[in-house]
Amino acid sequence: MSDGAGNAGVRTPGRVKAVHATRLMVTGPEEAFDRLTRVAAIVLRTPMIALTVVDDVRSFLKGAPHPEAITGPAGIYECSVYDAACHVVIDAGDEICAPDVSLEPRLRDLPQIKEFEAAAWLGVPVLDPDGYVVGNFCAMDRVVREWTDEQREALRGLARAAGGEIALRLALRDAARATVEAERRAAEAAELARTLQASLLPPAPPVVPGVAIGVRFEPGGTGVEVMGDFYDLVPVGGGFGLVVGDVCGKGAAAARTTALARSAVRTAALTEALDGGGEDVLRTVNEVLRGWFADPLFGGRVGFVSAVYATFHRPAAGGSWRVDVAGGGHPPGLVRRASGGIEHLSGGGMILGLAPDAVIGMQRLQLAVGDELVLYTDGVTEAHRVGEPEQFDEAGLAAVLAALPPDHPPQRTAEALLRAARGRADGRSPDDAGVVVVRIGHPGCTGR
Repeated sequence: MSDGAGNAGVRTPGRVKAVHATRLMVTGPEEAFDRLTRVAAIVLRTPMIALTVVDDVRSFLKGAPHPEAITGPAGIYECSVYDAACHVVIDAGDEICAPDVSLEPRLRDLPQIKEFEAAAWLGVPVLDPDGYVVGNFCAMDRVVREWTDEQREALRGLARAAGGEIALRLALRDAARATVEAERRAAEAAELARTLQASLLPPAPPVVPGVAIGVRFEPGGTGVEVMGDFYDLVPVGGGFGLVVGDVCGKGAAAARTTALARSAVRTAALTEALDGGGEDVLRTVNEVLRGWFADPLFGGRVGFVSAVYATFHRPAAGGSWRVDVAGGGHPPGLVRRASGGIEHLSGGGMILGLAPDAVIGMQRLQLAVGDELVLYTDGVTEAHRVGEPEQFDEAGLAAVLAALPPDHPPQRTAEALLRAARGRADGRSPDDAGVVVVRIGHPGCTGR
């Protein structure tokens, strides 16, 4: 038996480190090892069995048929490494068989051999998972005797079982450390995602005179990745622009694209004439994204963004708001009239970032006091239970919206719609989801 010979030697630094890594010298004999020695005592027909762990200083008892007969008041037994026969096995990294100790010069004068009056001795290395000899499984007898092949093989098997127990403990400890580390990293990732997400979404629904705005966005999957869904509100002369978008993918790449898309929307919205209706804004975003996705620094990956951009034109005294809705491959929105009626927008347009001349869908609305515009991402309408293809869809969203009280605050409306979608998926969804609700109020009103 020479598997551990290369990792043997009492003073071998790697071996000593491996012994200390087992932490077996922290406590005295343990039942798991005592049981193995009791089996050995039966098979080898001698009560003098010991399992020891050996570093460069001491031989330390970890198992015996009746350890209480050997250990002191502290419950341990140890001796100097060079006083015990164990060090011979450790140095050899192999089995030592001595039917007559008096004929074995490496054993016969050792203090421990004399203390136990050992006339015959058999020792087998105990290995850790890396093949280091961390201990010794030995049998002694007070009379000269032959150790049979069956007895020697039995002791080898029990030594392997002891090594297996050590390997299991190390694996469990590594697993526990890995779990703690994974939990730490998950917490850091979640905090990083929250921090990054806060930089990509307005911290609270914007306050705009004459309208009330409600917003609810939630990440999908594990909830610790940065969302690909986003929204933003851009104040422009005579009104404001509202964008809701969905970036392909999640994580760092999606976060970079989200930041770029938001920045492009803001820049285009502030430089384009308000009468442009948002069509030019999304065309500008399309060109910016095409350049971004083609840049080698981005990795040459194909990506895209769907977006809807609504331009709200502030009305003359007492009039209704004109809203121009530009669509770039994004789910169409809904309008709930003050009377309770639900209207589906036409949507349309092409996904942004793919084609050089993206077609932008356009629709013009008139929103009076009490009317609401509801924009959302596909994580809402595509919500469904695992194994069931039927989705929440626009019809489900419209039904929930129609059932809400007319005076429902926009923030609570956004929360109710997203809650209904998540409920359709039993609270689980691989996709991000977001809802923005804009209600027209009396001039000067603000709220959620």
